[in-house]
Amino acid sequence: MGFARSDSMRITARALIVSLLLTGAGLAVTGCQSDKDIDITKLGFDADPPEVLYNQGLANIKAGNMTEAGRKFDAVNQQQPFSEWGRKAMVMSTFVKYRQGRNDEAIETGNTYLKQYPGSEDAAYVQYLVGASYAKQIVDVTQDQRAAQQTIVAMQKVVDNYPKSEYVDDAQAKIRYARDQLAGKEMQIGRYYLERKDYLAAISRFRIVVEQYPNTNQIEEALARLVEAYYAMGIVQEAQTAAAVLGHNYPDSQWYADSFKLLKSAGTAPRENEGSWIARAGKKLLLGT
Repeated sequence: MGFARSDSMRITARALIVSLLLTGAGLAVTGCQSDKDIDITKLGFDADPPEVLYNQGLANIKAGNMTEAGRKFDAVNQQQPFSEWGRKAMVMSTFVKYRQGRNDEAIETGNTYLKQYPGSEDAAYVQYLVGASYAKQIVDVTQDQRAAQQTIVAMQKVVDNYPKSEYVDDAQAKIRYARDQLAGKEMQIGRYYLERKDYLAAISRFRIVVEQYPNTNQIEEALARLVEAYYAMGIVQEAQTAAAVLGHNYPDSQWYADSFKLLKSAGTAPRENEGSWIARAGKKLLLGT
């Protein structure tokens, strides 16, 4: 009887969390109003068996009462921390904390789960939740991008360790977004140096974008800024190469049009220098790597 109920709860919980998280359907969790309206049970945490508390937690999620749901799942884990019900409750507790925006707590609970149950059927989902909790903390490129770096690390584990899971596509999308943020940070710093005519420092930042983040939205501007910086320094061959790589990959780009115009004003044109680091990076761009 216990095993049958356990299987039923696994299916119910998994269907619920996948539909809520990946499709965006169902409840909107903001709270206070639903917390006041619905309180399935506040009494008997110590007396109720774990399966009852777990069921009540699921019911509270469906009803929109995430605070009470979290209490139920935490109570299960406190009662039987290393049982099957405790394991399932830890998964749901991670989910609840994520949905409530308690990201650091979700990460902590999720990582604890992954240490205790690395090969479990819900490990891919919990790893995804950890990455998603980091992703929710990504801030504007003018600020520290540590959360973007942590998002990449966590989501890459989803891709590498659980390649057949339903979370891979969204994990890859969040990796792309986080990489674009990191590239954007380098561009922001590079533009700062360029405005102050510190061309070597600016070039070093734009080079990071070209070499480390070629498949981001920042690449066109990075190449154009290299044209601008190298031209200002009088290193015309490198400016020509940057413009040539930009034109080969993005011929219709406004950034290329501006770079072409700058070189033309000096009586020269884009031309690739095979010995340049920019030319080597450009070959990788053409190969899509």
